[in-house]
Amino acid sequence: MALAKPVQAQGSWHWRSEPGRLEIEAPTGTSLSDLGGVWSIDALEKMLEGLSRGRLARVFATGDGPVRCPLRLSSGHDIHLVGAFISETEARGMLLTGEDFPEFDPVDLKPGPDLVPVYQPIISLRDGRVVGFEALARWTGPGLTTPPSRWEDQALASNMLIRSAETLADLRREARRDDLFMHVNLTARELTKSTIPALIDALMNSYDLPKRAIRVELTEQAALRDETKTLASAMALKAVGAGLVLDDFGTGHSSFAWLADLPFDSLKIDHGLTAKLGQARTDTILATITLLASRLNMSTTAEGVEKREDAARLRALGFDNAQGFAFSKGIDAKAALSFLKG
Repeated sequence: MALAKPVQAQGSWHWRSEPGRLEIEAPTGTSLSDLGGVWSIDALEKMLEGLSRGRLARVFATGDGPVRCPLRLSSGHDIHLVGAFISETEARGMLLTGEDFPEFDPVDLKPGPDLVPVYQPIISLRDGRVVGFEALARWTGPGLTTPPSRWEDQALASNMLIRSAETLADLRREARRDDLFMHVNLTARELTKSTIPALIDALMNSYDLPKRAIRVELTEQAALRDETKTLASAMALKAVGAGLVLDDFGTGHSSFAWLADLPFDSLKIDHGLTAKLGQARTDTILATITLLASRLNMSTTAEGVEKREDAARLRALGFDNAQGFAFSKGIDAKAALSFLKG
């Protein structure tokens, strides 16, 4: 059941404890345009309704973890600062409007009839077990390999998340595997022009999924199209408990900068590198990447693995997981459960 005033993404914010300033990017020509600019906490609190005052100072005093701060402006508008700390002195996130995070009922947000996702298993190289799946969008109908024209990015992202959360909950229950996770791909456009954090929050609560059970894959190339907004949106996802996966690592020019800016939970190595497995220089690069990821408390997945015999070499290079046709193609939910039990 959607609320009368649904949450909407309306800008971004960036907190720096030195010199104690909150920079807000708000849309011009709207009721929130007066919030745009650089504020001290004291100055901004003068814009808030009495009961909201003091919340900002408390939430930014922690220097760690997620930021979820509901506020009411003196004008009567409700806003939410949702994000997370990048370091002890810096935090980023999204500016949302609305009365509250919506209490979505998944039955009210049914995916379109043409969407039939498949799920590719992600395999642990330590013991060969399935540890998770990646959801891949597919459509029914003659010749449909891309979304029908009526689909917009927002609809695709929302519906993939709904289907993925439902399937993950079923797999965890039926296979009695509370450790399973699900990867879902989002583009930077889907991330910054939607209420994705609110939807993920609602889905995780509805299906009783723990933190990082839903993991959003984000490519560096997509993120660089609007770095500021992407950083804000990614931190908002962390705040609601989603995991973050840096996809196609090794194909961009600024990947290490992204590792510094965002607390990713996992790296997926581009299939272009794993295809060169066995070459001395490539193996040295891969071993260095897995060591770096381990030092940053991130897991690593080799994508596009086509030969079973590569598993031992990948494990020796430090990879945690592998994914590819060597283990399974994308399969439907029923086949995924059989794969788990097999």
